[in-house]
Formats: sequence, C-alpha cells, structure tokens
Amino acid sequence: MCLIDAVQRLGVASHFEKEIDAQLEQIFAGESANTDYDLYTVALHFRLCRQRGYNVSCSTFEKFKDSSGKFKPAVASDPRGMLALYEASQLRVKGEDILDEALEFTTTHLESCELDLNPNFANQVKHALYQQLRKGIPRVEARHFLSVYEDDKSKNESLLKLAKLDFNFLQLLHKKELCEVSRWWKDLDFVSKLPYARDRMVECYFWTLGLYSEPRYSLGRIIVAKTVAMISVLDDTYDAYGTVEELQLFTDSVERWDISVINQLPEYMKPLYAALLGLYDGFEEEMTKQGKSYAACYAREHMKDLVKAYNTEAKWFLAGYLPRFDEYMDIASVTSTNFVLASACFLGMAEVATKEAYDWLRTKPKSLMACVTIGRLVDDIATYEVEKERGQLATGIECYMKEHDVSKEEAISEFKTRIEDAWKDLNEELMKPTSVSKHLVIRIMNLARLLDVTYKNFDDGYTHPEKVLKAHVLKLLVNPVDV
Repeated sequence: MCLIDAVQRLGVASHFEKEIDAQLEQIFAGESANTDYDLYTVALHFRLCRQRGYNVSCSTFEKFKDSSGKFKPAVASDPRGMLALYEASQLRVKGEDILDEALEFTTTHLESCELDLNPNFANQVKHALYQQLRKGIPRVEARHFLSVYEDDKSKNESLLKLAKLDFNFLQLLHKKELCEVSRWWKDLDFVSKLPYARDRMVECYFWTLGLYSEPRYSLGRIIVAKTVAMISVLDDTYDAYGTVEELQLFTDSVERWDISVINQLPEYMKPLYAALLGLYDGFEEEMTKQGKSYAACYAREHMKDLVKAYNTEAKWFLAGYLPRFDEYMDIASVTSTNFVLASACFLGMAEVATKEAYDWLRTKPKSLMACVTIGRLVDDIATYEVEKERGQLATGIECYMKEHDVSKEEAISEFKTRIEDAWKDLNEELMKPTSVSKHLVIRIMNLARLLDVTYKNFDDGYTHPEKVLKAHVLKLLVNPVDV
C-alpha cells in the first residue's frame, strides 16, 4: 500500500493503472483482515480504497475510540497515524460523524504538535494542513511530494528517478502547449482591442493542468485554455464594460451564432464575437476529424447558456435588482462557468466522451452540481467585499442575508457549511456506479480542486495570481526538477 501511495502522490500512477487497479481490488477484497492493523495502516487502506471508488466502511476507525466515544490518547501520540487519519477523513460523505470528528481531532492535534516533529515530517504536516490532499491539484501535489519523498530514508531510488524524469518531460510538453495558446492569444490582440479585459493566458493554461496533465490530453488542454481565456474576456465585458443595450445585442448575436450579424454590434465587440465563433468552429473541425462533430454542438450550447446568464446578471447590476437566493443561484450556477468548462474538458477526451456523456452533462448530475456549488460559493465569499465596493447588489451573500435576515458572518458561515457538504456529495458520487466513464467524473472533481486552490483561504487567486497561483506556475511551468 505504501508503494501504491507513493506512486500516486508522485504523479506517475498513469503509467501503472492496470497494476494499481489489480492490487487495490485485492486489498479491498481483503479489507476484513485489517482489524489488527495500526492507525496508519488502517487509514491508508481506507483512503486508497475510497480514492479508487470502493465504499469502505468508516466503522473501521471505531476501534480507535474509547468507551466514551472519544479518540483514545494513543491516537494523539501517533503523529504519523494522525496525518494518515486526517487525509482519510477528507473522503467522508454525509452522515459519517466519526470522520467529521476525526478531521476536527487530527487538525487540532497536528497543529499543536507541528513544532515537535522532525523537519521533513513537520513539512509534510504543515503542507497537509494548508492544502488538503483530497482538494489539491494532483500535479501541484506531485511536485510538492517529490521534495518530501527525496528526503524519505525509505524511498525507492528508481521510483524517485522515474518521477523526476516524468515531471520534467511533461513540463517540456506543457511549455510547448503554453507557447501555442500564447501565440493564439497574441494573434487575437485583445490586449489592445479590449484593454478592459484581464490578460491572464498563463493562468488560463495553468487551469488545464489541474484537469489533466497526461500527454494524451494535449488537445484537451489547448481547448480548455482557449475556452477559459474566452470566458475571462466575456466575463469582463459583461461585468465591467458593456452597456445594457450593447450587452443585449451581443447576447442576441451569440444566440443566433451567425457571423453575418457581426455588423450589428458595436465596433469593440466585433473582434470578440468573431473570435468566439471562430474558436468553436475550430473545435467543431477538430471533433469532426474524430467522428464526433456533435461534441462541439453541445459545448457551444453551454457557451450560449453562459452568455445569457452573464446578461441576466448584468441587468440585475445595472437595475439595482436583488433577487431571491434561489433565483440568484439558478443564474449564478451557470456563471460559475463549470458547465462550460466541463463540456470543453470533455472535448479533449474523445475516447470516453460519448454522446451519452454529453447528454448526461446536460442533465446536471449531482457530481457536477456539487462542483458548481463549491465554485459559486467560494467565489462569492472571495469577491464579496470587492463587488460590494463596486456597488454590486446581487451577490450571493447579499441575497442570502436579505432573504434570511442574517449577518454577513452568518451568511458566510452557511456558505462554508454548504461548500463542505458539496465536497461530501462529490466524494459519494465518485463511489457510485455511473453511466459514464469514471475518467469523466474525475475531471469534475478536478474542477472543484482547481477552485479550492485558486480561491485558497477565500482569496481571489485568479484576478490576483500573485497571491496563490504564481508560485504554482513557477513550479509547474518554469522550474524543472533537479535530477
């Protein structure tokens, strides 16, 4: 199990998928044999199996509690076991009180014992408390674990070398892709044509690495990076620049999706409209080559939905309208952009993204809606003060405060509870049988992970990348690992 854990955390599991699956199947089948194992082994077994989608019972941790229902003192004196339990508890679902208690217990004790640990293990604990493993971007976590594993006295030298070479090889590929999308962005010349829009191409590409980093998804990363960049410009146009009349014209034009109507638009909107249609025409051409022309049609419909929702929010803002919270969430769930991003992500997974998969996406499955909830509410907390200063009335927090007659602090507390419940829903959905490939559902989980990292500690890391993303970008796209 320790070897499987190391392989996965070093980011090289894709090279051993069949072997790992076979071993985990055997481990899960023999789970009843773990009654005499120590806390570290039980917690690692639980986490590895749940990560794979096996619904291991959380009752396996009952033996570590005393007759009063509290965790035994011996647990608090076992830092390695506590860290394993802390990481295992992150895969909890609703109703698993023992794992809620475990998360609270281990967090408290790990924070208090951090200074008494050896430097390497203390570094692991510090990082784990800052960024939960379950919510971390796999590629970012792999880069961190490379440093941890290198200082591990029990490390496998061959595995470490493989992980380093693999990381550097992928980094070179990712740099080439970043150059390609940067050229595309430069050719659009939005920096001069639309100076109000954020210039965030590197951050847009970084997001793709959170969804998938393997070589076989190179096309997908190009597609998603361009989609994220286009979304960013559209968001800025609707959120901070266009007038009501201009935005309605643009929305109607997107609904028609016909380049012949471009002359009806204001001059500054013409390059944006042409670029949007051209982008999806390119997607359709690529999908047609793969015999899946329908895929681009689904993606285009999600983009139309997003533009309409942006327009609704713009009208609310300009009219000073405060909607009911459920009315707000109906629109804000779309402007969270998760529907568009999921469909764009699927375009890069043609081997498993069938027509049925796109139909499934349109039904708003529970896993996707959990991701939407996370993204929407995290963003609402992170951007509340800035939007309030801008005079934005129709924010999630304002809507909730007004409807439920509560304070800002109470609204934020409720949002945080809903975010944690959504993570539990995501965990549960990944353990259920599904009509679509698990590889697709994992991308939805990865979307949620991106949001957790980008809005770490409820800071807006996308608008202000220096707060969080810059360090990750340097590690993943600039600095190679020393071999």
